[in-house]
Amino acid sequence: MFGEIVKAGKYLGQSVRLMVGLPEYDTYVAHCETTHPGEPYMSYEEFFRERQEARYGGAGKRGGCC
Repeated sequence: MFGEIVKAGKYLGQSVRLMVGLPEYDTYVAHCETTHPGEPYMSYEEFFRERQEARYGGAGKRGGCC
């Protein structure tokens, strides 16, 4: 029972972070380590910047209200 509550809390937290646009860096790192072992992966700052650009548009892309 307690394990299910913890699991539900984890998924709820993940959902809230995704709704407000906070990327899952830990999930990205785990994926890189299991799928691409030995290859370099982005730092948190690089990952965050890449996710922001993917979501809101990078330089030269017109998006949003302004």
